[in-house]
Amino acid sequence: MPTKEQVTEKLTAVIDPELRRSIVELGMVRSIDIRDDGRVEVVVSLTTPGCPIRSHFQQAVVKNVSQLDGVSGVEVGFDVLSEGEKSGLQQKLGRAKLPEGALAQVKNVICVASGKGGVGKSTMTANLAAALVAEGYKAGALDCDVYGYSIPRMLGINRKPDVSPERKIIPPASPSGATVMSIGFFVEENAAVVWRGPMLHKAIQQFLEDVAWDELDYLLLDLPPGTGDVSMTLAQLLPQAKILIVTTPQPAAQSVASRAAEMANKVDLEVMGVIENMSAFTGPDGERVSIFGEGGGQLLADELDVPLLAKVPLSGELREHADDGSPLVIDEPDAPASQMIREAARGIIAQSPVELPVMQAAAGSPPAGNGSGNGSGVSGTELPMAQ
Repeated sequence: MPTKEQVTEKLTAVIDPELRRSIVELGMVRSIDIRDDGRVEVVVSLTTPGCPIRSHFQQAVVKNVSQLDGVSGVEVGFDVLSEGEKSGLQQKLGRAKLPEGALAQVKNVICVASGKGGVGKSTMTANLAAALVAEGYKAGALDCDVYGYSIPRMLGINRKPDVSPERKIIPPASPSGATVMSIGFFVEENAAVVWRGPMLHKAIQQFLEDVAWDELDYLLLDLPPGTGDVSMTLAQLLPQAKILIVTTPQPAAQSVASRAAEMANKVDLEVMGVIENMSAFTGPDGERVSIFGEGGGQLLADELDVPLLAKVPLSGELREHADDGSPLVIDEPDAPASQMIREAARGIIAQSPVELPVMQAAAGSPPAGNGSGNGSGVSGTELPMAQ
C-alpha cells in the first residue's frame, strides 16, 4: 500500500497553472486518505468556488497518484480556502490578491526584454505575435511598457475593449488574429502616463488577472527598457515566464542587453534566446552594409549559452508597416525581415511545451521569483472599464 508521504511526493508534480507552483507548496492539499482496498482520496482546496481550472487539478492528481504501486483508484474532492488561509497565501506570495483563473489557459508566457530602449523590442513583439498566429497558434500581446505603449498601433487596433458579464476585460483581436491589451486603450490618444511604481504594479496585475485571456498558446509581454519595477512585478506574478532578449549588433547595445539577462537570473526567470535586430542589410546595388556593427547578438547568445533565434536585418519596410498597423510578417511574408522573424517564431515554438503546464517534473521546477517588488498592500488607481 502507498504511504501518505509517497502520495504527497506525487502531488508535488501537480502545478497551479497561474501561480506556477505545486499544490503541495501552496498548501492546497487539504487531506489524503488511503483506504484498505487501495483507493486514495485527495481533497484539494481551491482559491475560489468557481475555479475554472478545477478539472485540470482533478486530471493531474488522478494521473500522478495512479502511478504508485498498490493504488486501485483515485478520487478527488474539492473545498475552498478559508479567508485566513487565503490571506496567509497572499502574504507568502507577496500578492495583493490571488488570481481567479484569467491566465489558467495560457500555455506559455514570454517576456520580450532589453536593457535599453530603441532596439525595436515592441516591433519584434508585435510581429512575433502575428507570426505565431500565422504558424497556426493562438497568441496575444500585452503592452507592459506603460509609459511608451505602442503595441495597439503596431497591430492596427484603435478601439476600446469590451467587458464581459463577469466584469473581465475582453482583449480585442487585431486584424492579424493576435489579441491585445495595453494601457493605451484606457487613456486619451497619445496621453502621457505619469505614475509611480505602485501604480505600475497595480496596472500590470490587472492586465494579467482582470483580462479574459482565455485559451492562448503564447502570451508575449512587451517589457519597458531597463530592469526596474515592471520586471520585478512580472517575476513575482509569473515565476515561470521566460525571457526573450532583443539587442542590436553593436557591442555597446550587447553589453547593456546583458543586464536584462542578469535581471532574469536574479529573479530566477529562464532566458530562452536572443534576437539581433537592425542587423546588416543589403542595398539596391547588392552591397551588404552593417550600420550598427556586427556580431553583438551572437556574442550575447554565446555569453548566456542560449540560442540566437534570428538576425533581423535593418528594414525600412518593417518600420513602415509597424507605423501603419499592418505587421510586415503578414503583409510581406517573403521580405528578408519577415523571414527572420518567422524563423525566431519557430525557434520559440521549438522550445515550448505542447501541453498546459499543470503537470511538471517536481525536480526540475524553477523556483519562484525573488524580486524585491512587494505586491502586498499595493495601492493604485483602478483602470477605467470600457462601457
